[in-house]
Amino acid sequence: MHITSLQNERIKQVVRLRDSARHRKRERLMVVEGLDEIQLAVSAGVQLQAVYCAPELIGPGQASLEAADVTTVTENVFRKMSYRSGPDGWLAVARINTGTLHGLRLGAPPFVLVTETVEKPGNLGAILRTADAAGVDAVLVCDPQTDLSNPNVVRASRGSLFTVQTAETTSPKAIEWLTGHDIRIVATCPDGAVDPDQVDLGGPVAIVVGAEHEGLSERWLDSADARVSIPMVGRVNSLNVSVAAALIVYEAVRQRRSSEKGSGLNR
Repeated sequence: MHITSLQNERIKQVVRLRDSARHRKRERLMVVEGLDEIQLAVSAGVQLQAVYCAPELIGPGQASLEAADVTTVTENVFRKMSYRSGPDGWLAVARINTGTLHGLRLGAPPFVLVTETVEKPGNLGAILRTADAAGVDAVLVCDPQTDLSNPNVVRASRGSLFTVQTAETTSPKAIEWLTGHDIRIVATCPDGAVDPDQVDLGGPVAIVVGAEHEGLSERWLDSADARVSIPMVGRVNSLNVSVAAALIVYEAVRQRRSSEKGSGLNR
C-alpha cells in the first residue's frame, strides 16, 4: 500500500497518537520513530500494528525491516507523522506493553533506579539510556508527569525504553515493593547528605531521583536508608536530573565492580 494523502485516516491516527497521551492510553498504542528504535522494539517482543516508510528519506545502503508489512508514504506524508528534525524514513505504531512491579526480574544483588514525578520526556529518556548502559535491572517511574510512551521519551532513550525493564507505579507502592525485597533506598537531595562514594551502593540498592525543580518528596526522604548529594563547587547549584542520576548510578557501578574484583581475588 502507498499513501499520498495528508488526510488519510491512518495518518491522522498516527498524529493523534504522537500528540495525545490520553489517546495513547485509551488505544494502548504508541509511535516509535527510527529504524534502530523499531528494531529494538521488535527484538524486545513489542507487537507492531503498522510500519511506515518514506523511500525518499531512506539513505543509500540503509537496512530495512525485511519481515515487516511496510506501508510506503510520500515524504510530505511522513513529515506530517514525524516528530524528528532529521527523520530516517521509518516509523511504526506499536502496542504499549508497560511492565508491573510484580513482573520485574531482578539481578543478584538487585540494582534499581527510581524516578519520582519527572516532568520532561527528554530527561526520562536520558535516564533510561543511563540505565541501559549501566546494567540497571529496572527503572520504576513513580507518579509520572510524562508517560513512557511519549514519543520524545522514545527519542531521547534511543530505544532503551525497550531494552530496560520499566514499571509505572505510585510512590507508596514502590516503597512497599522495595522494602519487601530488602532493597536499600538511597535518596538524592541537594543538601544535608553525604557524597555518593561514602554510601554502600554495592548491595541491593534503589537510587531515587526526584522532579527537576522540587526534588524528592518527603515521603521518599523519610523512607530512605541513606541520602546522597553530588558535591558541586560552581555558582549554579543544581544539575539536570538525568545527569545527576547518571553520576550516582555510575558510582554504584564502580563500587559493584570493585566488589566483584575483590571477591575474585579472595577465591
